[in-house]
Amino acid sequence: IENVLHWTLDVVLDEDQARSRKDHAPANLAVLRRLALNIARAHPDTNISLRGKLKRAAWDDSFLVDMLLNMR
Repeated sequence: IENVLHWTLDVVLDEDQARSRKDHAPANLAVLRRLALNIARAHPDTNISLRGKLKRAAWDDSFLVDMLLNMR
């Protein structure tokens, strides 16, 4: 069943292409993906897409710190 959360995880984080299959890795990575998505959603800048926020946080340490400081 597709829902909004799964669609967002698939489109923004490309979750369907994940290749982790062993032991608890899929569940652990799913938790980390949801955490990253929630941190990006909590950031107040609405001019940047979720994917853009995650990419910018990966490239720019100061933006990453700003995102982490804006967590609820």
